[in-house]
Amino acid sequence: MEPNRAPASEESRLVRGLGTWDAALLTIGSVVGTGIFLTTSDIARVLPDSGLILWVWVAGGLLTLAGALTYAELGVMFPRAGGLYHYLREAYGPLWGFLYGWIAFLVIMSGGIATIAVGFGKYLASFVPSLAETAFAVRIPGLPAWEISGIQLAAVGSIVLLTGVNHLGLEEGAWVQNALTVVKVGSILVFGVLAFLVPAPATSEAATAPASPVPMGGALLVAFGVAMVATLWTYDGWYGLTCSAGEVRDPARSLPRGLILGTVAVIGLYLLLNLAYVRALPVAAMAAEPRIAEAAAGRLFGAAGARLVTVAVLVSAFGCISSTILYSSRIYLPMAADGLFFRSLAAVHPRFRTPVRSLWAQSAWAAVLALSGTYEQLYTYVVFASVVFHAAIAAAVFVFRRCRPDLPRPYRTWGYPVVPALFILACLLLIGNTLVDSPRESLAGLGLLALGLPAYALFRRQGSHPH
Repeated sequence: MEPNRAPASEESRLVRGLGTWDAALLTIGSVVGTGIFLTTSDIARVLPDSGLILWVWVAGGLLTLAGALTYAELGVMFPRAGGLYHYLREAYGPLWGFLYGWIAFLVIMSGGIATIAVGFGKYLASFVPSLAETAFAVRIPGLPAWEISGIQLAAVGSIVLLTGVNHLGLEEGAWVQNALTVVKVGSILVFGVLAFLVPAPATSEAATAPASPVPMGGALLVAFGVAMVATLWTYDGWYGLTCSAGEVRDPARSLPRGLILGTVAVIGLYLLLNLAYVRALPVAAMAAEPRIAEAAAGRLFGAAGARLVTVAVLVSAFGCISSTILYSSRIYLPMAADGLFFRSLAAVHPRFRTPVRSLWAQSAWAAVLALSGTYEQLYTYVVFASVVFHAAIAAAVFVFRRCRPDLPRPYRTWGYPVVPALFILACLLLIGNTLVDSPRESLAGLGLLALGLPAYALFRRQGSHPH
């Protein structure tokens, strides 16, 4: 036992109540939010060819599956709350674990919750138009008025409500998350299957509009890289189960199965939806429709179909908020126990056996980001840093195989060493592409990460730390 580490009694009070079914649904629920109903439109603008659009979703799915196959080995080696924090800490030292947790709390997880919640509010506004109006304005002398819309208030309301549900216990949070995931998966399957049972849409002016020319040579590779970034962020969250590994009932069996099966299911759902988009809309129309799922449903099934898809997106977003709140709040508990974050966040509620202070601290910051309207800009800044962490975590499989070969590995990465090596290579290519395509955002992301260095020094000075 590490002498300077806080007792593990708090973490051990978490309930190991997630089975394989729960694990798979948590993986699906953590990934499928609003992105798949929007992102293909962005991809069509940079990659205006239906075949290439489908291939980029296949490539993104295979890369995500490579990550899941790799992370599953790490998850069964360290089946504890916090997942990614532990992998980095054990492989490279406490600083790297802290830096991931720092940027996760500051932007990646909290910003992700805020982004999905505001997306939920925007879709809700299509049923309650008054939400799009300014609810009130905060006026500070000498500064521009800070306008708060009903959409932002709806976003905060969804965050508070679902944090409250997860506060009450793992079983309650998992039940709500599972129910919402089953509904959203069912909705996608019904939409995708019916899209091929109805007659093909009639040719219209939109259908005959010329598409942009397909880039060739090096330009095609750059465009494919940009499109891959969009798909990977739509697949983001696939690793969420590893953060809740401390609550998986039989991690040696259920964690790899839930992670891999859930990822495969997401890939299938995403390909089904994109095949439906391709059947419903020509590429030029896809690029012109930011809410592509509604546009495709409108052409296939009429206005009523588009309305039903809007309801499905609402359910999907609500479920994704729930699952993200559930898993991401577990990252900060071990950090706090190690003396590398606020000590109070290590507390587990004696009755509900959930990390209630981590839950509410994260959600409070997510609510602030949702109200501030700056979450989208902040989230863009950490794309670069996040991919760097994914590459480092995948490399940890090689580190542990060499330095700690005796650690129990009830599951070993399928296709090792090729699969994790390909995942790392793809991450490095995306890092390079992001540096070239968005140098300002990449450097800003590194700047936010660098702010963690003085914070790390401060936490080490104020409290105990591992090793």
